[in-house]
Amino acid sequence: MKRLVFLVVFVSFYILTTTAYAAEFMGQTDAGKGRTYSPAVVTESGRTIWLSGETAITDLNGKDIKGDFEAQVRTIFALMEKTLKHAGGSLKDIVTTTTFITDPRNGPILSKVRTDIFPDGKFPASAMITVSNLAVPGMLIEIQGVAVINDQLLNLEGQAVGLPKGSSTAIRKGF
Repeated sequence: MKRLVFLVVFVSFYILTTTAYAAEFMGQTDAGKGRTYSPAVVTESGRTIWLSGETAITDLNGKDIKGDFEAQVRTIFALMEKTLKHAGGSLKDIVTTTTFITDPRNGPILSKVRTDIFPDGKFPASAMITVSNLAVPGMLIEIQGVAVINDQLLNLEGQAVGLPKGSSTAIRKGF
């Protein structure tokens, strides 16, 4: 009997810890329409990747991009993509970012690039903070983030999609 209980507990733990669910990107409210962030992103499971703050003063080819905000943003996202690929993910797995900028007038440029980076409109939950300076002169932006990878998709009823028959399904969302 003890072996049976142990087996049931072990199998339950294994299923709970290895079944992954997709990030649910909550839709925009009327006040947030057209903005390049999600009010919230809900995840059930998966591997969590904590991305350190990323900056760039040279692009991937070694060209100096000090003072070029858009080039820095694109390079930062390219570097984040490399890191995430190494961990088995991609930019689409980012669920939240915190962005530090030195000039709030660059906000629209950041939004434009984020629209290019996340063309499906599934933007990470985000915060943007204006700071007086970053670590190196000419550095205009720093982005850190969190990604959740190895997830499955959910349908609108909160059921896992694309899992083999008999696999666990996601719980219903209360939103």
